[in-house]
Amino acid sequence: MLRNRLFVFILMLGGVLNAAFAAEVKVLSGGAIEPGLHNFEALVKRELGHDLKIQFNTTPQIIKRLAAGEVYDIVMVPPPVIEQAVKDGKVAGDTRAAVGKVGVGIIVRNAATAPNVATADALKQALLAADTVVYNSASSGLYLDKLFGTMGILEQLKPKTTRYPDGASVMEHVIKGKGNEIGMGAITEINLYTSKGVKFVGPLPADVQNYTAYDAALMTGAPAADAAKAVLKLLAAPAGKAAFSSAGVE
Repeated sequence: MLRNRLFVFILMLGGVLNAAFAAEVKVLSGGAIEPGLHNFEALVKRELGHDLKIQFNTTPQIIKRLAAGEVYDIVMVPPPVIEQAVKDGKVAGDTRAAVGKVGVGIIVRNAATAPNVATADALKQALLAADTVVYNSASSGLYLDKLFGTMGILEQLKPKTTRYPDGASVMEHVIKGKGNEIGMGAITEINLYTSKGVKFVGPLPADVQNYTAYDAALMTGAPAADAAKAVLKLLAAPAGKAAFSSAGVE
């Protein structure tokens, strides 16, 4: 009986200590890793007791926010942005941890016929035959511009292309569409909408696929630096990797 009471006391003491040392860790992150980050958020709460206060934005907007002097505890963005932030003294380079990478996928609305996108040539023909092509102006969209230029169809697509600043708006556009529309975006974001009216046709063909990698790092002057360092340590651990990979962040 005494042993049981002692065990219960230890558990209660642990809960009190976790609550006492719990912190709010502010995170600024690219939207493509949102599903994985929410999984990781639950892991952080369970293992460390900390709360992640997350703001999502596109990479171009994050660059502007960092340039404007906004400070968070952790920033999660593509490696080139981290590297520039290190040079600018906004991020501590020695705290950098890899998050994962996200590929580009192709969508139509549920009621539409899925086009053949198995090869780069098939994708090219499908895009030329579409009434509308929809994608974002963030990381994946910047790559698609280059890809369509390489394919020699960028100028042909421009009159029927609709661009949005974020992936969510792309998904909503396609869901509400009526014609022969093709949308493209981060596969992780697509997964969030497959139960809401989006049909995932498939990833970009392997020979033209592009992965956007994401790294995380501690910001200089982070308000909750110690807690943020613990979060980054957990991110680099197998459990942290699994939280992201289970949501499609490779």
